[in-house]
Amino acid sequence: MKHEIIEKYFDITDYQREQFKTLGALYEEWNTRINVVSRKDMEHLYTRHILHSLAIAKVCQFEAGAKVIDIGCGGGFPSVPLAILFPEVEFVGVDSIGKKIRVVEGVKEGAKIENLRALNCRAESVGEKFDYVVSRAVTEMARFMPWAWPLLRKGHQGTLPNGILYLKGGDLAEELAATHRRWDIYDIRTMFEDEFFDTKRVVYTPFK
Repeated sequence: MKHEIIEKYFDITDYQREQFKTLGALYEEWNTRINVVSRKDMEHLYTRHILHSLAIAKVCQFEAGAKVIDIGCGGGFPSVPLAILFPEVEFVGVDSIGKKIRVVEGVKEGAKIENLRALNCRAESVGEKFDYVVSRAVTEMARFMPWAWPLLRKGHQGTLPNGILYLKGGDLAEELAATHRRWDIYDIRTMFEDEFFDTKRVVYTPFK
């Protein structure tokens, strides 16, 4: 699947179309230097990484001016695709591994993504407050929550109240129960037509 798959599910401008289109070549180039996407996954980049990231946008539309942090952003998923889709929203991608942040910075520059900052640090040291925390399968949720929770602020800067939107797969009941919070679970297979998404979900909890 190529960049056209994005237009099947989202209304985008010509400029956004060009930005999404450039991601294929940019990740291909960077991945030869710093491996952030598995070799076998590169041919499925638009489905398994870009479209997967955009599932968050099917759950919550961020308002202009919102601040969103991607904890453990790796090579820029979900923050890079989301920053393209929401150009009026401020995104910060954080990762403790410097070479992954170099990839994000290179992709950001190549795709001309102006509303994304990439920081090589741990989430605890960012020192800012955000409306939403997003992430993709960084660690188990009970470990993730202490990193994310202090970064959030109360409000309603999107179609859902401020909170955590996390991309997860598999059986989540036990893991989510361990956080002692209520989670809403959204099946991505109801959003996109590809068997890859059969076990993939977006989980959400509001900041209260």
